[in-house]
Amino acid sequence: MVKSVVGVDIGGESIRAVEVVNPDKPAATIQRIAEVSLVSGSTKRGEVLEPNTVAASLRELWKLGRFRSKDVVLGVGNQRVLSRDLTVPRAPLAQIRESLPFQVQDMLPVPVGDAILDFYPVSETDGPDGPLVHGLLIAAVKDAVLANVRAVQLAGLNPVGVDLIPFALSRVYLPAAKYPGTHVLAEIGANTTTVVIATDGVPQFVRIIPTGGDGLTQSLATALDIPVEQAEAVKRWIGLGDRAQTADDLRAASVIQELASELLTSLRNTVNYFTSTREGSVITSLVIAGGGASLPGFAEALQGHTRIPVVLGDAMSDAAMSRFIRREDVTSRGSAVAVAWGLANGSSAA
Repeated sequence: MVKSVVGVDIGGESIRAVEVVNPDKPAATIQRIAEVSLVSGSTKRGEVLEPNTVAASLRELWKLGRFRSKDVVLGVGNQRVLSRDLTVPRAPLAQIRESLPFQVQDMLPVPVGDAILDFYPVSETDGPDGPLVHGLLIAAVKDAVLANVRAVQLAGLNPVGVDLIPFALSRVYLPAAKYPGTHVLAEIGANTTTVVIATDGVPQFVRIIPTGGDGLTQSLATALDIPVEQAEAVKRWIGLGDRAQTADDLRAASVIQELASELLTSLRNTVNYFTSTREGSVITSLVIAGGGASLPGFAEALQGHTRIPVVLGDAMSDAAMSRFIRREDVTSRGSAVAVAWGLANGSSAA
């Protein structure tokens, strides 16, 4: 029997969903894609605040997209999710996960009882007292996850999995076949920038930077005393390039440069931290994605800051699609549906 699952990306202004057939096989194929707007204030940074309102939007989404499956995979990945390096004695994964509450309390900003914990193994080595497993500790605030799950259940859907959004993004932007070796993904979203460093497709490091494109726009609007819509247009036109011509343009360019430099510095420091703590690690490229990646001059500025080749990522370039989907339509909105595609793609829950 053919199985399908729907990746659901609950954002700040809309919900996007992608239905995939055979999600846990190489022949995973996109069947349907849809998006609906959210009622203002019903979510914040991907966290559901009003489950009943969001459930109504999900029912509208299922009707619009004509999704066949009610099995969904949700994503978590805002600032209420923590990722840390963790090394533990080698043991079955289930046993490691059971032991996490007793090992990681000092690493968490909240009590263990208020968090959902998971462990993602990366590699193994021999230590002085026996074999060790190196991996990533993932901790999410329980209430934030359960609110999203509740909204899905209220909509009559079946949440079969909750995945870390950085992992979902790395699957579709940094597949091992296309990106062998070690590469960095920087997905510049509206409110946050997600950084994943993967080796041969396996995530080694995750960081969520609390800076995104909307923050730059808001700051620019305040600095220039102009409406947010106008500030967005100014930002997209001038960017970090050399388009400034008038005195007002030059003033805007100076503000954009100052604000963007904070993100560029954070990205450089993140890369430097990784290479300094992983002896012998060599980063081949830095892949940028998300709405902020299209800011004029950003790629060149980032390459100058990091001294690493920067390329624009494409989450949909190798995606298999149903004959009922126009590839050009999907390509044009690729970054917008990348999270939902990544959540469904490779899911073992379906």
